[in-house]
Amino acid sequence: MHNELTKKDIQMMKEELYHRRVELRPKLLEAVKEARGFGDLSENFEYKAAKQEKNRNESRIRFLENMIRTAVVVDDRSDADTVGLFDKVTLYIEEDDETEVYQVVTTMRQDALHGRISRESPVGKALLGRRAGDRICIQVNDQYSYYAVIRSIEKSGDDGSIPLNAF
Repeated sequence: MHNELTKKDIQMMKEELYHRRVELRPKLLEAVKEARGFGDLSENFEYKAAKQEKNRNESRIRFLENMIRTAVVVDDRSDADTVGLFDKVTLYIEEDDETEVYQVVTTMRQDALHGRISRESPVGKALLGRRAGDRICIQVNDQYSYYAVIRSIEKSGDDGSIPLNAF
């Protein structure tokens, strides 16, 4: 299995990894050590909280290391008039008679609540490479699909302003 990420995604993950290893890890280890000194560990909330935070940091480090190790670098090779990575697309959803604006991003930066959808999602897959005016079928699963029309495409690049997902 591999993760399709941009060079910017990988750079941002390496920066976070450095921060977590070099800056955050020593502080969290010290917090655990300090909380351990507060007495009985079975009733020591500070110790449990410090240990939990340390473990959460270690888990994120492992996650980032795995994402970087399995990454396959992708570039946006879309034409000026087709949907590509990081483009904002105004989409008219026929079934709901609604207009939505989505930005197609990599998995590491998706955030549906803010209109950022993964290129691997059903909507992302249906949008990539299409043009304004195209009517597309979005296949959600084997039983459900719906149609939408691309109203406009706003070309944009990866300036690094979209943060990485936390988990």
